[in-house]
Amino acid sequence: MPISDNAAAELHPETRLIQAGTMRSQFGETSEALFLTQGHVYDDAAQAEGRFLNTDPGFQYGRLGNPTTAMLESRMAAFEGAETCRATATGMAAVTAAVMAPLRAGDHVVAASALFGSCRYIIEDHLPRYGIASTLVEGTDVEAWRQAVRPNTKLFFLESPANPTLEVIDIAAVAEVAKEAGALLVVDNVFATPLFQRPLALGADIVVYSATKHIDGQGRCLGGLILGSKAVIEADIQNFLRQTGPSLSPFNAWVMLKALETLPLRVARQAENADKVADWLAGQAKPTRVIFPGRADHPQAAIVARQMSGPSTMIAFEVPGGKDGAYRLLDACRLIRISNNLGDAKSLIVHPATTTHQRFTPEVRAAMGVSDGLIRLSIGLEHADDLIADLEQALAKV
Repeated sequence: MPISDNAAAELHPETRLIQAGTMRSQFGETSEALFLTQGHVYDDAAQAEGRFLNTDPGFQYGRLGNPTTAMLESRMAAFEGAETCRATATGMAAVTAAVMAPLRAGDHVVAASALFGSCRYIIEDHLPRYGIASTLVEGTDVEAWRQAVRPNTKLFFLESPANPTLEVIDIAAVAEVAKEAGALLVVDNVFATPLFQRPLALGADIVVYSATKHIDGQGRCLGGLILGSKAVIEADIQNFLRQTGPSLSPFNAWVMLKALETLPLRVARQAENADKVADWLAGQAKPTRVIFPGRADHPQAAIVARQMSGPSTMIAFEVPGGKDGAYRLLDACRLIRISNNLGDAKSLIVHPATTTHQRFTPEVRAAMGVSDGLIRLSIGLEHADDLIADLEQALAKV
């Protein structure tokens, strides 16, 4: 018999990632079943009506729910400590739904300026098309959030740590400002992972993930997750997803269910490697700056210590020579491959100014902390000594 939600809440996170939310078919399979079906049949017309009225439990249509996807949602909700979870086709589908669904024309959004390029596009370019204004603030300045609030402010949005600068925002302090304003706080928790930071416990209303990153963690599938209270998710987000259809493939959901079983092991090793690599980089002459949440010299080290239980798997560092210096390093890497993905078992490196943040002007990038010499490094599961050796020979080319 599957464990109940109440029983799951008493278990350690590592156990919840394996046991929570399991639904077994009549065949009693050990591994979660993969239900590749578009729709479901009903015993009679009355049951069909009940399913659409949500008075009869069960599934209706793949866009509205699937048994395999439901297991992923239940398991992630149990792990995150959220009342409910909704899965989406991509991380950006999760961000878009979480931000757009609660808003109406005439509303106002406040967001941190240091954001992933696509996230900032949603806030700065997409929302105004629907009559929703936005204000970007320096995320680490709590008073700036307060000063940006208007009578029509309905939502706050932030990433912490931010992509790619690893800026860390005081989530509890911003949540308090949002509460005073009567606004929802949406936190993108991808860089911290659900293992190292719990935004809901810090006062956030909604947490979003690109499950493509650490949750899959092996370069296979796209996916996104939205977590929060039933009241918040069911108020607008659930119907938005139902009507617009950014559904997660059952196959991708199944892959991610299996990936959750090893998430703590993978992320712990990646973070351990990242700690060693960051310390080594900080001791070298070529990097002019190293940013890692696990180091005492991180600009927001006190906040990291207060709200994160571990470091990120991500490192940002700057090299001399701007774009040319960064390209020399990236092109010289032999083990670490150039890719704009992150959270993978393989270590990946990218130049944000010409990829994830290339659409911004040099002035905007500078204000975000994305210099031409900034490099984003996602640490994988390789031996740390091999990663250091690869970076050592690559830095020699800068």
